[in-house]
Amino acid sequence: VQLQASGGGLVQAGGSLRLSCAASESIFNINIMGWYRQAPGKERELVANITNGGGILYADFAKGRFTISRDNAKNTVVLQMNSLKPEDTGDYYCNARVKRFSPKPSWYEYWGQGTQVTVSS
Repeated sequence: VQLQASGGGLVQAGGSLRLSCAASESIFNINIMGWYRQAPGKERELVANITNGGGILYADFAKGRFTISRDNAKNTVVLQMNSLKPEDTGDYYCNARVKRFSPKPSWYEYWGQGTQVTVSS
């Protein structure tokens, strides 16, 4: 699975950005898609993910401000980020996890390239 992330940029605090992640295959086949972020000097952390059954998980800092959604027709996952804060600054990465059953049941993980988000105060 190849993932193409887009939508990062520079925004003032309180503003919004919309990140998109396009997958190279049908996202019906991808069990979990999500977004992670990594701030300078910090570890990569989960922002939000969504299963192909529609289950959603948000990090505490994302609750109430960010919304993740799937567009099955476009094989795309979107992260709408509102009320952005300077601490949201970082590189945002699209992630996909797929469970395959041949030759044996195993999880496969894929990453897109990062897209930079900068929130100025």
